[in-house]
Amino acid sequence: MNTIDLHMHSQYSIDGEFSVKELCEQANHNGLRVMAIADHNSTRAYHDVTDTKGVQLIPAIELDCTFQGHDFHLLGYGINPEAKEYAEIEKDIITQEQQASAQRLALLREHLHIYIDEEELKRRSFHGIYVAETICEIAMEDARNKDNPHMKPYYFGGARSDNPYVNFYWDYCAQGKVAYVPIHYMSMEKAIALYHSQHALAVLAHPGNNVKEDAALLEALLKLPFNGIEVYSSYHTPEQIAYYKQAALQHNLLITCGSDFHGKTKPSVTMGKCHMPKEEEEMLYTQLQANGLCK
Repeated sequence: MNTIDLHMHSQYSIDGEFSVKELCEQANHNGLRVMAIADHNSTRAYHDVTDTKGVQLIPAIELDCTFQGHDFHLLGYGINPEAKEYAEIEKDIITQEQQASAQRLALLREHLHIYIDEEELKRRSFHGIYVAETICEIAMEDARNKDNPHMKPYYFGGARSDNPYVNFYWDYCAQGKVAYVPIHYMSMEKAIALYHSQHALAVLAHPGNNVKEDAALLEALLKLPFNGIEVYSSYHTPEQIAYYKQAALQHNLLITCGSDFHGKTKPSVTMGKCHMPKEEEEMLYTQLQANGLCK
């Protein structure tokens, strides 16, 4: 376990489970000394902070953005949570997601032939947004879906049962999949510029998920003025860690770690489990201090 975890989500992410208070309590219980709540396109978590239980909390956000036709996540550390731009971004994306929800559900029904209690879906949906993870959760509760070959991998013992809800999203609703509904995000360049205007650090999140080992795409990305790469992620294989660590070293970028803890959406992901060796974690702590992000 690590004592630094720079990537977790609260209830203000549409797929997060816990309140800010609960996250701080868990961070203290898990022995964290530094944490960052990086909600999707929202800084509202920082309006709720009253007691971090002795854990240093770095103001952060995870913005959805695009580069060369690909969707990415960009982490920002040391941001100004009160900046009006973040409230505007969140409002715009919530509106788009609300408009996309019915189409997403219709595509899943069309391609997977699943049964969904739509009233229950409405009840559980944050801001009326039908996210894939909640759709999967409700579908799995309906006994009529248990023999559906599209759903079997997500039940206990199935090939995708380690993180069933988010795996369902990646399998069917992510970019390029059958139930993908495009949302118009800001460009990667604009997102980096926004962070830098606040003297915040711009860090490429879990590249193993969307860059994978595409050397040409990574080379193009790293021409942008990133400050770091989330090399140590709960999603990355040892081979991916080595690959992205080498890229970070070659470009003199900060090597960060984050679990991407959400709660029930990703049950196999544990807060603080980032796989970063202790000596590198100490180097990261020193670098965070040098950037004024922790004491």
